Amino acid sequence: MAFRADAFRADTLITAEELAARIAAAEPVTIVDVRWRLDRPDGRADYADGHIPGAVYADLDGELSDHTRDGEGRHPLPTGSAVRAAARRWGARTGVPIVVYDNWNRAGSARAWWVLRAAGIRDVRILDGGLTAWTAAGYDLATGTETPEPGDIEVTAEDLHHGELPTLTAAEAAAVPERGVLVDARAPERFRGEEEPVDPVAGHIPGARNVPSGAVLDDHGFFRPATELEAVFAHAGIRDAPTVGVYCGSGVTAAIDIAALTVLGVEAVLYPGSWSQWSSDPARPVATGDER
Repeated sequence: MAFRADAFRADTLITAEELAARIAAAEPVTIVDVRWRLDRPDGRADYADGHIPGAVYADLDGELSDHTRDGEGRHPLPTGSAVRAAARRWGARTGVPIVVYDNWNRAGSARAWWVLRAAGIRDVRILDGGLTAWTAAGYDLATGTETPEPGDIEVTAEDLHHGELPTLTAAEAAAVPERGVLVDARAPERFRGEEEPVDPVAGHIPGARNVPSGAVLDDHGFFRPATELEAVFAHAGIRDAPTVGVYCGSGVTAAIDIAALTVLGVEAVLYPGSWSQWSSDPARPVATGDER
């Protein structure tokens, strides 16, 4: 699988300057604040304290996940109808681009980007550098909440496991290393099984390679330049892989690696259940240490 340097960067990411110019020119855009982190999943208070003007808050746990689905990991995929309802609440309209952002390592925005595209909403970009990039550039924040007019956006997929983006089941993820590369996007110590702060079992899916989602970002939270991304993923053997699957703890931060691979023109496949689903079944094998 050949890399195509920065082939789709402009289709995947948007800079703070580009977004500000669009707002200043009164060009239509739906801005979605996906404030979420492991130790602070509800970002409503932070959103109200300061957000990009016009941005609407999106609840990752409530709108970009479906916790009524048992056995599918800690962040099961939502239905297409739920995505449509949420996006319409955000004011998303047909033909109007969507920009998603967060304030923690691109986790929330990457999840939103993946879910929306899987539901069939294609014109979605991640704010590169997140909210920090916006404020560092000197742009103002708004406080309180935003209530836009309901949108009219449509989706094309009801079941996101069989939607507009490919996904893997647990059995399919297990088979990926036989014909390609299965990427584990968690921190190295969790991959190696040295610690596991969330799930009941420590380790990784046998045959997986570790490319921590933080490795694709620079020290300021921007996606690395294409040449650096190529080096990060080439180290895992992806350059020559016909198939690339990606998982993490619960299907959220894996989307960061998938976005980085999309920048390089690589269509990677998400295992939505990720380690939280895999480790819930004691019959599934667990590997520890580094994969060579």
